Amino acid sequence: MERGLIDANLGGHVVKKRAALPGRGKRGSTRTLVIYQHANKAFFVYGFAKNERANISPKELRALKLLAAHLLGYTHPALVKAIKAGELYEVTEDG
Repeated sequence: MERGLIDANLGGHVVKKRAALPGRGKRGSTRTLVIYQHANKAFFVYGFAKNERANISPKELRALKLLAAHLLGYTHPALVKAIKAGELYEVTEDG
């Protein structure tokens, strides 16, 4: 994503990114919604299979934009506190 590899910029720091599933190729991929601020923070918010739903509603997108503004406003200490409290989960390359 740092190189601009996203499928759709939905505005308000909400982006849609296709994620391939093993053995399924592009057609069997899932869609992920990520709150993303270049070179700063990224939050996985939601994933769905293309065959489960075509897209999100305008109402859901408005809610995601509000959530993005809230999450991207977290300071580093606030993020650490939220992770320790189990409110957020940190995902790393190691799992």
